[in-house]
Amino acid sequence: MEHILLYAIVPIVVIMLAGFIAGKKGAFDGADSKKFNKVVLDFALPAALFVSIVQSTREMLYHDLKLSLVSLVGIMVCFMLVYYVFRMFKSNTGADAAVSALISGSPTIGFLGFAVLEPIFGTTPAVALVVAIVGIVVNAVGIPVGLSLMNASLEKQNVTTGKKESAWGPVIKALKQPVAWAPILAVVWVLVGIPWPKELSPSFDLMAKANASMAVFSAGITLSSIKVSINWQVILGSIMKMIIMPAFVLLLGLLCHMDPLNLKMLVVACALPPAFSGIIIADEYDTYVATGTSSLTLSVILFIGFCPLWIWITDLCINAFL
Repeated sequence: MEHILLYAIVPIVVIMLAGFIAGKKGAFDGADSKKFNKVVLDFALPAALFVSIVQSTREMLYHDLKLSLVSLVGIMVCFMLVYYVFRMFKSNTGADAAVSALISGSPTIGFLGFAVLEPIFGTTPAVALVVAIVGIVVNAVGIPVGLSLMNASLEKQNVTTGKKESAWGPVIKALKQPVAWAPILAVVWVLVGIPWPKELSPSFDLMAKANASMAVFSAGITLSSIKVSINWQVILGSIMKMIIMPAFVLLLGLLCHMDPLNLKMLVVACALPPAFSGIIIADEYDTYVATGTSSLTLSVILFIGFCPLWIWITDLCINAFL
C-alpha cells in the first residue's frame, strides 16, 4: 500500500496540483487545457498504446479474451445504468443523462491508465493490453453510444438543425480518432504475426512518455477553470463510478474465472476517476458542464483512498474464490 501511495497516487496529486496552481495563476487557461488534451488523445496516448501492444504475442491476446469480454460487458452495463438513473431526475434532459454516462459511466483510462497501472503493476505488455482494451471500450463503444443518446435528445428539443445524422455516424467518427484505431491496428498487427522492428520503438516511446504527465497536468488546469459545487447528483455520480462500477466488474471477473492479475488491473482501471473526455464533450455541447466537472473533482479526491482499497478487496476475493 505504501508503494501504491508513493508511486501511483502521490505523483498524480502533485502534478495535478501543479496544473491547478498554474491555471489559478493565469499561466494556462481552459483553452490551453483543450490543446494539451488534444496532444494526449491524438498523439501521446495512441503512440503509447500502439508500441506497447505490438510487442505482445498472439498467445497473450488469446489469453486475454475474457478480459475483453468482461471489460465490454462490465463497463457498458454500468454506462447504461448511469444513463437510466440520471434520466429519472426531473431536472435532467436525455442529453444531461448521456453526459452523466460519458463521465460517471466511463473510467479515464486514456489520461490516467498508464500513470496509475504502471507504477503498481510494472511496465509490461499486460498493462498496455488492459489500457488498450478498456480504452477501446470507452472510446469506440461508450462515446458513440453516449453521443447517439445525446444527439437523439437534442433533436427532440429542436436544439440541433440540419440533416439528421445516421446512427452509425458517431461510431464512424469515434473510430476515426487515433486513440481508437491505433490500438485496433496494433492488435491486428499482432494477430497477423508481423514482426515488430525494435528499432522503431524509441521513436514511439519518446512521444508516449508525454502521455501520463501531460494528461494529469491538463486535468489540473481544467479543474482550476471551473467552479466546483457539491450536490446529490455529484455525490451519486461519484458513488456509481468509484464503487458500483469496480464492484460489478470484480463480481463479473470472479464469475468468469479471469486471470487474477488481469482482474486486479481491470478493477483498478474501472476504479479510475470519471473520463475527462466526457468533460470535453460536455463543454463542446454546453451540457451538464458544472455538475459533470464537480463529479470529476470529487471522484479524483476519492480515488486517493479507493485505489488501495479496491486492490485490497480484489486480493481478498481472489484468494477466497479463485
